[in-house]
Parts: sequence; C-alpha cells; structure tokens
Amino acid sequence: MNQVIGTPAEPRIEPRTWRGRLRAFLDQRWFVNLVLVVILANALILGAETMVSGAAHTILMEIDRVMLGFFVVELLLRIVAHGRAFFRDPWNLFDLAVVGIAVLPLPASESLSALRALRVLRVLRVITVVPSLRRVVDGLLRAVPGMGAVGALLVLVIYVSAVIATGLFADAAPEYFGHLGTSLFTLFQAMTGEAWPEIARAVMEVHPWAWIFFVVYILVVGFAVLNLFIAVIVNGMEEISEEERKDDQQKDERLDNLAAQNREILAELRSLRAKLDEGGTA
Repeated sequence: MNQVIGTPAEPRIEPRTWRGRLRAFLDQRWFVNLVLVVILANALILGAETMVSGAAHTILMEIDRVMLGFFVVELLLRIVAHGRAFFRDPWNLFDLAVVGIAVLPLPASESLSALRALRVLRVLRVITVVPSLRRVVDGLLRAVPGMGAVGALLVLVIYVSAVIATGLFADAAPEYFGHLGTSLFTLFQAMTGEAWPEIARAVMEVHPWAWIFFVVYILVVGFAVLNLFIAVIVNGMEEISEEERKDDQQKDERLDNLAAQNREILAELRSLRAKLDEGGTA
C-alpha cells in the first residue's frame, strides 16, 4: 500500500498460495488508489458533518458508516493476507489503532461527546498510503533524539534568561517579569516573535539599556536555537533519502544480476539445443 496515484507499483513475486494472491490483490495500484480516494472522501464527509444538520447530517453519518465499514474490511483482509507479519510493521499498527478508535461506540453522554472528534483520526491513514508523507514522518521520527537535545538546550536558555530577567526587570514591568513563572511565559511569548517589542519598550521606560538583553535573547533563541530544530529535521530527512537511494541501488544491482543470470541460462540452453540438433542431423 505504498504507491501514489499515477505511479506504477513495484513488481512483486508472490507465492502461488491464496495468501500470496490476496497480497497481490491488495498491492494492486487500482486498489491502493481506491483506498486513498475513500480516505480523502471520508475527510470531506467528516468536515461536512460539522456544517449541516437535520436530514443532511443523517445522510452524511450513514455514508461515513459505509466508509468505516470499507476501512474495517480492508484492514481485515490485510491481516489475513500478511498473518503475524502484519503486526511487525509499525505503520500497520498505526492503521489498526486509527480504525480501532473509529470503531469504538460513540458515547451518549454530552460530557464525553469530545470522543466523537476522534473519528477524524482515520483521515491520518493517508500517511500510510502516500510514500512522500511517510518519508516526512519517518524523517521527523528519526530527528526525535536530536530534537530532544535541542529542546533541552532551549529550556535551559529560557530558564537562565527568565531568572536574569526576573532579577533585573521585576520592578520595571511586574506584569511581565513579576515572578519566575510570569517571566518564563513572557520569554516564551517573545521567542515566538509575538509582541516582544512592546514588552521591551515597557521595560526600557525604566531601564533604557534593557534593549541589550532582549536583542541578545532574540538572537540566541529565535535565530540560533530554534533553527537547530530545522537543521535536525533536515538531517533526518537526508538520512531517510540516503537509505532509500542505497535500497534502490541494491534493487538495481539484484535486477542486473538476475538479468545476467537469465542471459547465461538462455545462452546455455541455446548451446545445448544446437548440440542436440547437430547430434540429430548426424
């Protein structure tokens, strides 16, 4: 299920068993594209349900149930086709969790009605169908350890800056730097670029030199540390691309070796046939 609309599926040699034939059926391009179309249509249906009421809402709910039934049947077929191997693929487990959440009975209590919104999670199945989206998610997951280190550095810088700002500016702008918690929130807001000039000007009315603190803080956090997140993610994406490139090279080498072996076998068969013909003529 890893092909996109319009791209040819990779040829796969399946064993002549009913499981193999079922896997070949599920991997056909038209079936993969059908699943993708149903996922996208289901996303539109779930969005339309929030904008209509009455009979139209009831009709959309019935269409949604039919689509959910399609997802359940498709998932059961994949489980049957792949057997235990299905549960060894993290993306298959993701599909199972998303569809499983959607199958849960909707609560009758209004206090639990927020659980109804979980149905929209099935739209995330498009990630498992479109290879480009899977590569992006794989890159993000690959970057998680590095992002954790950068996040720890960011927290450290903000904490140190908050302690300094509380000690320096608590009297000048208590609404922004009155205590450590307020300073942490203010500096987090400044990190996002939201209204930090107004905060700086409010402090500079009492401490004209305060611009030095804010400029250095924005340069360090906004331009240096935050860009490290992008660098880590890009590095993870490059690793994924490099691995895919190596896999493609290995596939090409295997195909070339197989083609060379086939040519050798064909040449031997032709030679053997020529010898048999010569023996028959003699």
